[in-house]
Amino acid sequence: MGTQRFTSPDLLKGLAVIFMIQVHLMELFATPEVYGSWVGRLSLFLGGPPAAPVFMAVMGYFLAQSKKPTMYFLLRASKLIGLAFLLNLGLNAHLLLKITNGTLQINPFPFIFGVDILFLAGLSIMFITLVKPLFKGRWLPWFILMLLFAGLNPYLPVYSGQSVWVKYVQAYFWGYASWGYFPVFPWMAYVLAGYVFYLIINKLPAIIFSFKIRLLLVIVLTVFLAMSFNYGLRVASILEVYYHHSLLYFLWDLAFLAWWILLIDEISRAWSATLPFRYLQWIGKNVTAFYVVQWLIVGNIATAIYKTQQIGTLPLWLIGLLAMTSALVLAFNWLKSPRHQAFR
Repeated sequence: MGTQRFTSPDLLKGLAVIFMIQVHLMELFATPEVYGSWVGRLSLFLGGPPAAPVFMAVMGYFLAQSKKPTMYFLLRASKLIGLAFLLNLGLNAHLLLKITNGTLQINPFPFIFGVDILFLAGLSIMFITLVKPLFKGRWLPWFILMLLFAGLNPYLPVYSGQSVWVKYVQAYFWGYASWGYFPVFPWMAYVLAGYVFYLIINKLPAIIFSFKIRLLLVIVLTVFLAMSFNYGLRVASILEVYYHHSLLYFLWDLAFLAWWILLIDEISRAWSATLPFRYLQWIGKNVTAFYVVQWLIVGNIATAIYKTQQIGTLPLWLIGLLAMTSALVLAFNWLKSPRHQAFR
C-alpha cells in the first residue's frame, strides 16, 4: 500500500466505501425476504471483509508511515469523533423527528450514540498516537497489541448495572451492544494490522515483492480461502457475530485482506488509468466526505421506506445514491476550494 511498492490505496478505499454503501442499502432498504436470501448473504459478505477491515488497515498503514507531529493526529482524531456524533444526529434526523413528535415509540439513544466506523477511526488514531513514542518502530510489541485487541473482547467485563450512560460509553470500547457496530475491541486490531504491515515490509528485502512471490502467495491464499470460505461467509453474514467477532475470524480476515490487497494492487497496476478506476480512486481520495454524505442520504430515506424494497430496485438505488453522493462531494470540494474562497 505504500507509494513505492503498492499502487492501490485510493482504489482499495474507494471499493471499500462502495461495498459499505451497498450493504447499508441491504440492511435498511431490502425486504426481509431479500435480506435473508443468498443475495442478502453475499451483500453482507461484500460489506464485510473487503470493506471496513480494508479501510482501517489502509489507515493504519499510513499512520505508521506518517512523520506528522503528535498534535496533528490528536486534533484529527478529535475532529473525527466530533464528526461521528454529528453524523449520528444527521443520518437519523428523520427518525429522531418521528420519535420527538410521538410517531415512533422507540429508544433514541442507540441511534444518537451508535458506534460507527468514524468513532473507531478517531479512537484508533488517538490511541496509536499516544502509544507510538513507547513502541516506536519495533513491530513485535505492536503485533502483540494487535492480537490482544482482536481477542480480548469475550474476556472483558460487560456492564450490567442500572446506569444507562455507562453501557453507552462501554459500547465504544467492548461488549456486545447492538448499537456498537465498530467497538475498539476487536476492530482496532485491523488498524494495528496495517501499522504492523508497514513496519515489517520496510525490513524485508526487495525480492519478497517480486511478481513470482506475489503470485505464489495469491495462489496459496486462494486455496486457503476457497477451502474456508463458508466460515468467513457465515460470520460476515450474521451482523451480531460479525461486529463482535473472535480472534479466529480476525485471523481468517487477515488472510482475506492479504489476498484482496495483492489482487487489487495487480489490477490497479494494469487498469488504474481507465475511467472506472479513476472514479474509484477519486472516491478513495474523498473517502470521509463520501462516507458522510451517503449516510446522510441513506439514513433519512430509510426511515420512510424501511425494509420495503425488492431485489430489482436495490441496484437502482445504488446507482442513484452514487450519482447523488458524487455530485454533492464535488460541490463540497468546489465550495472549499481556494479559487471559490477568493470570490467570497
